[in-house]
Parts: sequence; C-alpha cells; structure tokens
Amino acid sequence: MRRIPKLVAFLILAILGFALGGAQAVAEVRLPRFFADHMVFQQGMPLKVWGWADADAPVQVSLGNRVATTTANASGRWQVELPSMRASKEPLVLEVTSGNTLRIADVLIGEVWLCSGQSNMEWTVRSSTNSAAEIAAGDHPMIRHMKVDHRPSMMPLDDIESKWQVCTPEVVGNFTACGYFMARELQRRLDVPIGLINSSWGGTRVEPWTPPVGFKRVEALGDIYESVMGRTPGTDAYRERLGEHIEQTESWLKSAKQALQDSEAVVASPSFPDQLRPFTSHQQPTMLYNGMIHALVGFPMRGAIWYQGEANHREGMLYFEKKKALIGGWRELWGQGDFPFYYVQIAPFQYGEEDPEILARFWEAQAAVQQIPNTGMVVVNDIATIDDIHPPNKQDVGKRLALLALKHDYGYDDLVAHGPEVDSFELLGKRLMVRFKNTGGGLKTRDGDAPNHFELIGPGSRGYKPAEAVIEGDSVVLSSAEVEQPVAFRYAWHKTAEPNLTGATGLPVGAVRGGEEPDFLSVATVEDDFQLVYDLDLGKLGKEIQYDVDRSSEVGAFDRIGYLLELNSDQRGEQKVFVAMDAFTNDAGKIGIPTVSSGASFQQPVRSMEVFSNVSGLTKGLRIPSGNIEFWPNNYGPGNGANVPGASSGVYDFGDDPGPPADGYGSMQIHNGAAKETVFAVNHWGAGSTADVGIGNSSGPQLDWTFSGNAGEYSSKRLRVYVRPVGE
Repeated sequence: MRRIPKLVAFLILAILGFALGGAQAVAEVRLPRFFADHMVFQQGMPLKVWGWADADAPVQVSLGNRVATTTANASGRWQVELPSMRASKEPLVLEVTSGNTLRIADVLIGEVWLCSGQSNMEWTVRSSTNSAAEIAAGDHPMIRHMKVDHRPSMMPLDDIESKWQVCTPEVVGNFTACGYFMARELQRRLDVPIGLINSSWGGTRVEPWTPPVGFKRVEALGDIYESVMGRTPGTDAYRERLGEHIEQTESWLKSAKQALQDSEAVVASPSFPDQLRPFTSHQQPTMLYNGMIHALVGFPMRGAIWYQGEANHREGMLYFEKKKALIGGWRELWGQGDFPFYYVQIAPFQYGEEDPEILARFWEAQAAVQQIPNTGMVVVNDIATIDDIHPPNKQDVGKRLALLALKHDYGYDDLVAHGPEVDSFELLGKRLMVRFKNTGGGLKTRDGDAPNHFELIGPGSRGYKPAEAVIEGDSVVLSSAEVEQPVAFRYAWHKTAEPNLTGATGLPVGAVRGGEEPDFLSVATVEDDFQLVYDLDLGKLGKEIQYDVDRSSEVGAFDRIGYLLELNSDQRGEQKVFVAMDAFTNDAGKIGIPTVSSGASFQQPVRSMEVFSNVSGLTKGLRIPSGNIEFWPNNYGPGNGANVPGASSGVYDFGDDPGPPADGYGSMQIHNGAAKETVFAVNHWGAGSTADVGIGNSSGPQLDWTFSGNAGEYSSKRLRVYVRPVGE
C-alpha cells in the first residue's frame, strides 16, 4: 500500500482536528445573548429559558433551587420552564448544562418592561432635563437596562446582540429616559428589581415593529400583509409568484436560444417581479420586529411601554388600525394574554407649514387606541417644546407611565393615573356644557387662568370660533359671542396647542372634539356672505362654455372669491367642497372657467384660503396659508418650472408648466400645497363627458385628475362661482 507523505498526513489530521473542533464548538449548549449577567427575570410567571445544543442532547437548567431538564429537538432547539418565583434582590446564578456548562451571574427576580418606539423612547437620560444631577443620582443597582442594537432583517432572527447593565452614574446616562424614570418610580414604590429591555430606534414608523400576524388580523391592513407574505421565502404566495417567474424565464431562455441560433432579434428577458424583492429599509413592514423584537418573544415580562407616532402622524385614524396590528400581533406571539401596553401621545410640535389640524386628528387616533383592552395613554401637551420634537422633560413622562402601571398592574387602586376625559356634553341654548371623568376631584388650570384652547361651531359661525370657558366642578361651560347656536366643540385642536386644563392632580386634558358639525354650507354661510356670479352644469361642458347663470357684468368691487363644486356618483356618493380665498383678480370675467376668450391665466399662491367639504381626507379649515391656483386654457406638462414648494416635476400635481397651444387641454385647479392636496379640479373641459373633474387628490397616477377623463362618471355635477362684495 502506498504510504501518505508525512506532511500530507499532518495536514489531513490538522483539517480533521479543526473540523472536529468546529463541530464541538457548534455543539456546545448556547443561550440567546440577552440571557446574560445582571439580567432580570419577571416575577410571578413561569420562567422560560431556551437555547440550542446537540440534536437530542439532554439539557439541565437551574436557577436557585429551581431545576428543569429537557432534551434538544432534532434541530438542536430546546426550551424549559422553571416555576415562577417571587421578587428577590439576592443575586442568583442561572446555570445551563449540556456537555458544557454556562453560568449567568447576578440574576435578579423582579418586574420586566419592554420599552419600544422611536426617538422619544430612545432619548437618553443624558439628553433630558437636569441631566447632570440625574446622572449623579443614578445609583440604583436594582434597576437593570438592556439596549437592543439597531438591526433590521427581512427574516426573523433568533438572537440579538445585547448586554444588561446595572444602573450606576457611569452608565445611566445612556438609558432610555422614559423607561428609566418609570423604573425609578416603580422601584421606589414596589421595592423590587426592575428590568428594562430597550428596543427602540429614532425616526421609525410603526409598521416595521409589527409582526406579519398583526397585519393579518386587521382587515384594513390586508395589503401590507399580502406584500409581506409575497416577498417572504417559504410562503405560498412567494412560491407561486416565483414559480410563475421561473416558468416565464425558462420560456424566454428557450426562445432566446432559438433566436440566437437563427440570428433573429430577441425580446427583453422577464424582469424580476418587484413583489418578490426583499425589503431592505428599516422603515419597511416587519423589518424591526424581525431584527429587534422576534428574538425576545416569549421572554416573560410584565408589559410594554411605547413612545412613537411622529413618523406616522399624517395618517389620522389609519394609525389606530396599525396600532391594533402592533399590539395584537405582539400579544398573540408572546402568549401572555393581553399584557399591559402603555403609550405616550406625541407632543405638540410646529411641523413647519403643515395644516395645524393634521396633528390634532392624529392625537384623536392615538386616544382611540385606548379602546383596545388593557392599554393606557399618557398625555404630554403640558410639557412640550414646540420647536423641538423631543421634549427633554422625560421625568414627568416616566412618572405618568408608572402611574398607569401602579394603578392597573400593582394594586394601587386609589391612584389617579389618567387625565380627565370627556364623559358627555349638553347643548344649553347659546352655551355648551362639557362633562369630564377622571378629574381626580375636580377640574382646574395649571396657570390659574380660565381654560383656554376651547372652540365652538354652529350654523353661520364660518368655522370654529374661540370660546370662553368656565369651570363648574367636573364640567366646563363654553360660550362665544360669534356662535349663536353652538352644536359642536373642540379642544386643543392645533399642532402647537399647549392647553392649561388639568384634573385636580395636575394631569392634563388631551385634544378632543365632540358634537355634530353642521353642514359645511351652513357653516360657510355662502348665500349670506357671497354673491353668485356663475352657475354651470358641468354636464354641459364643451369647447364653448355656456353658463346657466352669468352675472359677471353686474358685479361690483369684491375682496374674496369662492367656488362651490357639487358632485354625485354611484362610486363616490355625494361630494361637496366650498373653497374661498382673497381675490386674485378684480375682473369678474376672469374667475370662471379659464377659456381663451376669458383671458384668464393664473398660476400663483392665494391668500387666506378656507376650505369646507364633506369629503373625507381633504384638509379643511380657515386661513390656510398654502393655497395656490393653476387656471389656464393651455396645454401643460408636469414640470415644476414655477418652483412651487413641494411640487413634483414628474407627476401632474400642484406645480405644472403651461405651454402651447393657448387653446389647449385646460386647467382649473385649486390646491393646498403644504398638504400636497388638490382641493378641486376641472380640466380638459372641451372634452365634455370625458373631461377631468374631481375633489381632493385623484387616486390615479396624476394627483390633479389630469387624464382621468372621468366627468361622465357623475350623475350630476355643478360648479358655482361667488364673490364677496365690498363697499355696499
């Protein structure tokens, strides 16, 4: 037999040794890395411990006098449950043995809270109010903190890189401030260890934190669920779509090879479907759940706290649906039932030129989340920093979160943990009475002045008007000289509102509205304040405009112009909008359809725009500063040659370029630029029944209804043009 040279034999043995050594290393019992020194286990719940070992290997786990054994499954995964334990400040050792032995030291039993969200949750003690003193006093060895590294992932990850830190002045500056100040209050009251798992990332939306099952359970988010499943390897949707692509590609390859052989042209190969492309951004659905939450699922905890919403704040009630998905998804996967979920309503903030009511509607959606069982909301409109989206006073935020937990989870039933909330209201002629619950002994104001930021509305009031407010025990009585018959109210309904109404304990009242707003035409008092100039049945559109009413030659001086568009269709129902603005011309002959014969051609901002409408999603309000018009008879393109702020140069929207011929397609559009909205559009009137007509943004590719050709969809459509006379 041929002998193997010594050097070759040595190399073979070395390679075998390395392979065996590697296999042995892989086979060692292993824990997720957050099972680490200084960790805190949740008291009063079975203590789940899991990890990996050799397939079918025996595993023993002990903590104090609790011992459990199991056997790893075929893939090496194992899990045990140790009996629940009472809170203990005495350090314990978690020991796991399967061939090798792991020892996790300084383990405490107490209360564990997951802290998640975006930058206001990630905000540190070091960046908070009075930070130097807070850090110097941060010697609380019974508080432990773990920060999860930022890590998005398309697929669920079973481990995370992290470590637990004991609270000392040297490290507390990097703790989540909201979580730390909550923990400090809980530790003071309960005298038990507190563990904080900080899994947060500044600027993130709610969707990436949500698991697929959360989206699946919420009907309104079915499109997100389908998108996630369609690009997740192993799902039926992924296999089906990828199979179709493979078949198309194989068919193309066959034809391409034949074309090559025959020296013939070949068509382009099938593109890889976008629906199969994996998510890559940390802002896309499930990406942070997969990378920063999934590995923690099942680790026993008392509950979660959440501070997020700034990144989703333009979505109104859709955010409520997304929070149902997040909370429901986490609870279903954790398997602990409806664990507590306490969250912070985002603070007042300027948000640039944005419509001031967008944030108010978002606050309303956040408040609605409390309809989900075992949730609670902290209001912070009294501790905001209007020019900083990160209010540094996290001490009060943490304390208010702690109040919710103490009251609902730790038996402090007598605590007042919620700010006052509207219970009912009553119309009293020229006054309106709002009754509150959770007042803690009556209402007051934090500055001693009368309650501010209340508004009333009624027929003929031309929108909401500031109200005088008087406290009567648990109620506030509202009145306004400008509202003869109030029918609805709202409070703190502005993005920068810092209202002063609180309960007896100082907890503030959040933004709220109530009552049934009157018909928008009644509110706008169109017929009382304005004079009709044109009335046009849009069913008669054509190259020549024949108004049903034309009083332009009778009009005197005017200071405002108004447009009332009324549409009715089976698809959209009855839609109305009245929009008025300061006069952009003094010629009444140029305020109707901007035909060549009228000489009208305007592309400019308009001042003090007001919008009243029954169309959901369209921004309404008074003194909107970002109105603009695009009136011309010309053809036009999507280029933003006028540099309208925020407009696209690739999509037909509120910043387009007129061009030749002058007697062309035609545009009659009014926009709210800051909201990126078309208020209404009447385009291409020469096409008659295939003209473009719409209120709000089109759902098609062109936001301003260009090329929609939809006028025939409406069973009725009517445009009226008004002016407000002056000098009479």
